[in-house]
Amino acid sequence: MKIVQMIVALFGGLGLFLYGMKMMGDGLENAAGEKLKSIFKKITSNPIKGVITGALATAIIQSSSATTVMVVGFVNARLMDLFQAAAVIMGANIGTTITAQMITLDVEALIPVFLGIGALIVLFTKRKNIKEIGNIVLGFGILFLGMHLMKDAMNPLRSSQAFTNLLSTLEGNIPLGILAGLAITAIVQSSSATTSMLIALAATGILNLHTAVPIILGCNIGTCVTALISSVGTSKNAKRAAVIHLMFNIIGALVFIPLIMFTPVVDWIASSSNLPKRQIANFHTFFNVVNTVVFIPFIKVFVNVVNKLIPGEDERDEYGVKYIDERLLETPVIAVGQARQEVLRMTRLARDNYDLAIKAFKENDNNIIEQVYKNEKLINLLEDEITKFLVELSKSELLENQTEIVTSMFHVVNDAERIGDHAENIVDLTSEKIQKKLQFSKEAMEELEGMYKYTLNAVDMSIEAFNTRDKNKVKEVKAIEERIDVLEKELRASHIRRLNQGICNATVGAVFLDIISNLERIGDHAMNIAESIYNE
Repeated sequence: MKIVQMIVALFGGLGLFLYGMKMMGDGLENAAGEKLKSIFKKITSNPIKGVITGALATAIIQSSSATTVMVVGFVNARLMDLFQAAAVIMGANIGTTITAQMITLDVEALIPVFLGIGALIVLFTKRKNIKEIGNIVLGFGILFLGMHLMKDAMNPLRSSQAFTNLLSTLEGNIPLGILAGLAITAIVQSSSATTSMLIALAATGILNLHTAVPIILGCNIGTCVTALISSVGTSKNAKRAAVIHLMFNIIGALVFIPLIMFTPVVDWIASSSNLPKRQIANFHTFFNVVNTVVFIPFIKVFVNVVNKLIPGEDERDEYGVKYIDERLLETPVIAVGQARQEVLRMTRLARDNYDLAIKAFKENDNNIIEQVYKNEKLINLLEDEITKFLVELSKSELLENQTEIVTSMFHVVNDAERIGDHAENIVDLTSEKIQKKLQFSKEAMEELEGMYKYTLNAVDMSIEAFNTRDKNKVKEVKAIEERIDVLEKELRASHIRRLNQGICNATVGAVFLDIISNLERIGDHAMNIAESIYNE
């Protein structure tokens, strides 16, 4: 019965620890906001910058697994190459050691203070940014409460001869220790959780550094399981990124085995503190930092090896999303920025398709008509994929301004899709023009050309307004859109005059009226896209 109670208490403590870590990580991530986005924007081919990026991002997110999964998403979305991904993954291993160092702090007496202050801020503050600070403080308190519960749950193990014998079996048995760490981490999907349990055991006085070291090596391998699972169904390069993570951690563990067996490195780490829990955290940091420093020069080797293990070129499918990937939802602040890029891509594609549709109409070109239909299929696919991504993103913990941006993107996607529909309508009319061999007067074509240029200008300006969030551009779009409305009325009057004079027939006139109606509607949707920034 006591064993069941201990397991339940340990399970509850672990759950609180993981929840607190996530709450604190989400709070830090939201508080960092644009800074976190700028961290990833600065990734270059310089491996040092990549390592620093990975370390900083993981320190903010509080999960190397989340960072690695996000990297797999970036690679799958072709926003990061393998060289950059390898450097970020190495940095993530350093960043995750921050959690281990943090939980060795002696703040048990302050747990109620953190819980109380954090809860008060969250419950009674309406400002989102202040509430995020409350989430950080509350998450910090819950994390340490979980650690306290785990330590109390493990206290009875001090008097358990069976558990003492188990630890004796692990001590000195490096392969068994590595397997134990690997298995536990693979199950709980968090190396920080496994390390926290080791630190909780050490705090009870029943676990020493020598026994913990091989388990820590196994933890680093076990944490790769999350990224490997995440890479299922991704591109070859994304799979390669996950395998690089696995290779790096396995080779790192293998390199350290002779060090802990034949050198006094463990004794040296033990001399860094009198507290076993601090010794474990220090070894965790030492192991990951040394591994990263040693292997940075060999990133190209890792990339070459993994390219041979997973041969073949990535099939670049242009008919799909380019900037978004569901794995990016792990970090909403990054996901919002990537969604904007995908929406921007969709609006530009709709704009280009409109331009092509008018070109097809002027030149009676069936090949261009087919290209417009092909592009329209991509626009429809993008609308579906982006909308699904935005729906999932809207379920995340977002800051108020991020929620507004996501909401505005829903509207922009819809308006961009409608512009695509009107482009398709124009080529439908073009097909009719070609099949029936309709002839438009020079005056009619000149009028259409003038209205087309105004409308194209409105679309271009609206995309620029959405991209730069420049409210002055919105005013310019409004002025152009008003001119388009006036032009439609003028062109309708002109058309009636030509009909009366017998310059054009009724069939030509119907096509003419349908086209200017589509152009006017495109102007309306351009106005909607521009005005979307008022909702951000």
